[in-house]
Amino acid sequence: MKILLRDDVDGIGRRGDIVNVAGGYARNFLLPEGRAILATAGVAGQAEQMRRGRDLREAKDRGAAEAQATILAGAVIPIAARAGGGGRLFGSISAADVAEAIKAAKGVEIDRRHVLLAEPIKEIGSFDITVDLFTGVATVVTVEVTAA
Repeated sequence: MKILLRDDVDGIGRRGDIVNVAGGYARNFLLPEGRAILATAGVAGQAEQMRRGRDLREAKDRGAAEAQATILAGAVIPIAARAGGGGRLFGSISAADVAEAIKAAKGVEIDRRHVLLAEPIKEIGSFDITVDLFTGVATVVTVEVTAA
């Protein structure tokens, strides 16, 4: 079944794409949720308009992400946390804590999901953390964890 996507759908396509999907998937999920419409002969113009709008929005978002990346490039972000003997922290520092520290130190608001932290930080020290701001736009910040 040919449909026009009104939203980005993981594994299927992006807004404005005309794709083929299984009939049941379209009838039971995409169409009732309002995430797609049937692709008839008249929706080609609407699809092109959706793609243009998507491309403009992505260009604006990429520009904003690149500006944030220049601000954050090589930045040292201090975080003070309670620590015990041997440099182990009471608790841990998560991606949300790193995002808050970046906002406090540099004034750049970042969603915690963009902070690529394999596992929470549990000890005092210096850690290089990648911040993925947009597709293809990433920067590395250094987080300095000190005892409070």
